[in-house]
Amino acid sequence: MRKTLEFLLYDWLKVQTLAERERFADHSRETFDAVLDTCERIAREKFAPFNRLADTQEPQFDGERVQLPESTRAAMAAYVESGMLSAAQDYADGGMQLPCTVEMAANAFFSKASVAMGGYAMLTNGNANLLMAHGSERQREVFAKNEFAGRWFGTMCLSEPQAGSSLSDVATRAEPDGDDHAADPLGPRYRLRGHKMWISGGEHELTENIVHLVLAKIPDADGRLPPGVKGISLFIVPKQMVDAQGRLTGERNDVALAGLNHKLGYRGTTNCLLNFGEGRFQPGGRAGAVGYRVGQPGEGLRCMFHMMNEARIGVGLGAVMLGYAGYEASLDYARQRPQGRPMTAAGKDASQPQRPIIEHADVRRMLLAQKSYVEGGLALELFCARLVDEQHTGSPAQSESARLLLEVLIPIAKSWPSEWCLEANSLAIQVLGGYGYTRDFPVEQYWRDNRLNMIHEGTHGIQALDLLGRKVVMDGGRALMALAARINETVQRGAQVPGLAEAATQLGAALAAVGGATKKAWSTAQPEEALANATPYLQAFGHLVLAWLWLDVVLALAPEDVGDFAQGKRAAQRYFYAYELPRIGAWLDVVARREALTREMRDAWF
Repeated sequence: MRKTLEFLLYDWLKVQTLAERERFADHSRETFDAVLDTCERIAREKFAPFNRLADTQEPQFDGERVQLPESTRAAMAAYVESGMLSAAQDYADGGMQLPCTVEMAANAFFSKASVAMGGYAMLTNGNANLLMAHGSERQREVFAKNEFAGRWFGTMCLSEPQAGSSLSDVATRAEPDGDDHAADPLGPRYRLRGHKMWISGGEHELTENIVHLVLAKIPDADGRLPPGVKGISLFIVPKQMVDAQGRLTGERNDVALAGLNHKLGYRGTTNCLLNFGEGRFQPGGRAGAVGYRVGQPGEGLRCMFHMMNEARIGVGLGAVMLGYAGYEASLDYARQRPQGRPMTAAGKDASQPQRPIIEHADVRRMLLAQKSYVEGGLALELFCARLVDEQHTGSPAQSESARLLLEVLIPIAKSWPSEWCLEANSLAIQVLGGYGYTRDFPVEQYWRDNRLNMIHEGTHGIQALDLLGRKVVMDGGRALMALAARINETVQRGAQVPGLAEAATQLGAALAAVGGATKKAWSTAQPEEALANATPYLQAFGHLVLAWLWLDVVLALAPEDVGDFAQGKRAAQRYFYAYELPRIGAWLDVVARREALTREMRDAWF
């Protein structure tokens, strides 16, 4: 994996050139490599050996505290010590001012070694980044910086038992806490009452405090909650109460664990139902969880999207690396497992020795599929991280272009790896045969862990609605046109390279097909008709993006390079164009004709 990671970073994305920008001037390829070395070592020594333990000894609640394996605490302590929680932050804030692309590449090692143990860090980093962007100066000092230092960890609390992904139905209430509530130095102070479900990292004792970011609604003068998502506000709700200098007061906030969810995978990350304001604890002598408002009333969802978008890229990276771990495990197995003999015109000669299963064409097909999914998925996540760097440090034109591309690519960055790197894990099990579904080998755990990623941070269907319902049509289709322009650049370059001209033609045709289907889906301006087939559209769009990235990646190879590494990349690109890109025709067909079956289907017919 390391060689592929370096190729994508330095030969394809040219990350070393970011050192020419003022923010990254102290860095070079040498410093980037040193970060990768450190994270690879910590992941190898502190995370990977305990991935199975975190799965089999899943979190348990003893009535007072959540029990986790000691190895989880040791792994997170090593991660904190590495400085990776604040890697991209300013020097003045204790950070390393690393490019987001390098930060993402370094975190790939942890996701591959134990995605569940690494989940605490991903959530904490996203929580703190949101507060740096939208919190007050005091909120940044007290909460965000303590999270970056690893003193406290963080969560995001959106879903509720009765609402799930329907955030407009959030029922958690936040009422002003006294006449002086607006004067609290930590932000306007409220009392929250409600329930939050599926909260990853919601309860543990890995750190001395947990900073919950909670979506809730402020009732009107008549006590009614405002309808819709525009009435949602965002609040910081610490597990332990703190003063304005960030010191623990010794008083517990009214946030209580109602229960742990016992999951298919990702078992090393606690997943909780939390009760806010049930009265078990009474900070200040009154019931209700104390929360400090972030931003203005009604702007909660806008603020939370800052963390959600980061988390979606993080979930995509986690899915990629689980797929990568399964790919490497099944590749190693296929090289060692003897079974079957060569087929000749005269049939099989049983007197001949068995050959490794990697010599069978169908096993090679499954391995090639995995390679195309996981290496393509890694390219996708690193490309999105590179866009973040462009948005923050590029010229105004570069920044705007990156913003548009990120808008349209984030649903793909989350959804595509969570579907197709899960398929890679399924193929890894298939390569191992009966051994694949036993716990003697790790591939079954990788599949279980990865199955959650199609649901984490917005289900597949939600990403599809976001893509077709918002991203490709917003601002008159500017984001889609920006992506089409980048794809066309690659098509034009590929058309000039012997051996890639046919692929360039295929890519151009696929782009035209997606554009045509987009127009036909919206030709009647009826959202119900257009969006009924949003998921096939998402699948086709994702395959278009990955086909583009694969062609762009192989164009970064030196034409004269015919070594095994380069030939492997070319083979993966060829596989994707031969076996995967043709799928988009069937997906787009139902989109373009606005297939009505799913809208017309009736409950009773099932």
